[in-house]
Amino acid sequence: EIDKHRGTRAVVAGRGRGARGDRSRMGGRPSSPLDKQQRQHLRDQMDTLLRNFLPCYRRQLAASVLRQISRELGPQEPAGSQLLRSKKLPRVREHQGPLTQFRGHPPRWQPIFCVLRGDGCLEWFSHKEEYENGNRPLGSTALTGYTLLTSQREYLYLLDALCPASLGDRTQEEPDSLLEVPVRFPLFLQHPFRRHLCFSAATREAQHAWRLALQGGIRLRGTVLQRSQAPAARAFLDAVRLYRQHQGHFGDDDVTLGSDAEVLTAVLMREQLPALRAQTLPGLQGAGRARAWAWTELLEAVHAAVLAGASAGLRAFQPEKDELLATLEKTIRPDVDQLLARVAGRMRTDIKGPLESCLRQHVDPQLPRVAQTLLDTVEALLEVVRTLLAQGMDRLSGHLRQSPSGTRLRREVYAFGEMPWDLGPMQTCYRETERSRGRLGQLAAPFGFLGMQSLMFAAQDLAQQLMADAVATFLQLADQCLTTALNCDQAAQRLERVRGRVLKKFESDSGLVQRRFIRSWGLCIFLPFVLSQLEPSCRKELREFEGDVLAVGSQALTTEGIYEDVIRGCLLQRIDRELKKALGASDVSCTLDGCLEVPWEQEEAGGNFTGGGLRGVYGIVVSVGSWMAQNVPCLLTQPGLPSS
Repeated sequence: EIDKHRGTRAVVAGRGRGARGDRSRMGGRPSSPLDKQQRQHLRDQMDTLLRNFLPCYRRQLAASVLRQISRELGPQEPAGSQLLRSKKLPRVREHQGPLTQFRGHPPRWQPIFCVLRGDGCLEWFSHKEEYENGNRPLGSTALTGYTLLTSQREYLYLLDALCPASLGDRTQEEPDSLLEVPVRFPLFLQHPFRRHLCFSAATREAQHAWRLALQGGIRLRGTVLQRSQAPAARAFLDAVRLYRQHQGHFGDDDVTLGSDAEVLTAVLMREQLPALRAQTLPGLQGAGRARAWAWTELLEAVHAAVLAGASAGLRAFQPEKDELLATLEKTIRPDVDQLLARVAGRMRTDIKGPLESCLRQHVDPQLPRVAQTLLDTVEALLEVVRTLLAQGMDRLSGHLRQSPSGTRLRREVYAFGEMPWDLGPMQTCYRETERSRGRLGQLAAPFGFLGMQSLMFAAQDLAQQLMADAVATFLQLADQCLTTALNCDQAAQRLERVRGRVLKKFESDSGLVQRRFIRSWGLCIFLPFVLSQLEPSCRKELREFEGDVLAVGSQALTTEGIYEDVIRGCLLQRIDRELKKALGASDVSCTLDGCLEVPWEQEEAGGNFTGGGLRGVYGIVVSVGSWMAQNVPCLLTQPGLPSS
């Protein structure tokens, strides 16, 4: 049973040095570090959360393993995806360059050298030489949960809203108060629970390049759990949702962006934030924006302490989780899903009345518009992906027909292979998702859905994955069809035929991912709302099923889990009905587990982002290189051609 009455103890800011974090402090006036008693209090808060959360997590681990076993033992669907799976892992291109940062006491703009790592971590150094010599950075941060702003006016409005100033406070500030001096090319990183980071580029072009890189890093860090289909990741996300439902919080939001420790940190920070504001803001030194800076620095200290507690708690749970997963895979009975079906059938009959009434009254009137808007969003997105893909393949064929130099051909093939990770062209795709953000937000808000950032990220991940798969497929097929016996025109013709095959496969896979996306996010929007509406009337009726569930003797089955599966199934029937109307398809069904995005292939350990091997990226270069060595050797006088 979740403890709903955890007390909140004041974490008070005083005078002295700033809270620990990166060493480039950014506040107006420094706030004190958390003392030993305050840090212990925060550890106690996280320990309490983990005691309440981990039982949910254990149950969801069992349920997730059961779903996986049922899928493996059940009827196998015809192969869906036509494109090959890309072996390259999601990453952002490392980006580096000089910036200025607003930091110090008193804060002022100071030159730094900034580096965005491929895993979405940002570091900054006093000089480029410090980075090149391998010295420690002045500061660093994972980009999870940040929002990037490039408008100084918009950022100052947000900063003023953090600590609304009284008239008296305003008159105390000097005309050139915090960040009043105009900044030409700013990059403001704002976080709801952390210190803000303020940078400025020297030119508009540099600002644009950094904006793309930082946005890519924010998305990469945010969707690490959503991209995974591992049972433990699925179980964790379900457990977070159930934990919050037990506290009366229904409706999806963006709290699940980030790693498992970052998610639990965000959950606790949201719980504690109102009390923290009420108890600490009046005691913060300074006025207006200086007080807002001090507030964000206090949040940074609290966030760091909570994150450390979450990380330690999850590390301590890891051996138990590994053992539990291994045991579950050996002990779950294969016929559990059949027993589940019988209990679910009885439950469906019992709750049919209130469930149908809720769906007809609340969901049915809005579902067509929500489904159509989701469909329009993903269709527009994938059309841009298709256009970029076709243009990339056409460029390669064109270079072959023009008798290219070996150096230029290598460069073009490399650029094509890197296109899914090139934020320049891919940003054209990502902008399509933003066009529908406002409309979708308006439609989903009445159902308590506030996870628009998660939805946008999921659509962008979908586009990047489909592009990566299509590029990998083209390179593989081209590698197979090019031989040294072909001349320029013949090689180009072969590539054009490969182009046609890849586009057909792309069209097929586009239809699949559209349906998966709409089913997945339709459930995210409507399921928590329906559960909240049925909570008073149906919760009591579930008790009579406890005996039947216990008789099955499997920890993978819970009354609450079966109840949600029943409601989920009814919602999916309605979503599929709307999809058939919109797509004109005779069959849009797919398995429940298949309605979420197909996962990237990720490495468990280390968190490093690596490629799938030299030939996987450059296979076409090798084939074309062999062909050119036979047919136009004069073009291969320059070194560096990749070999298999």
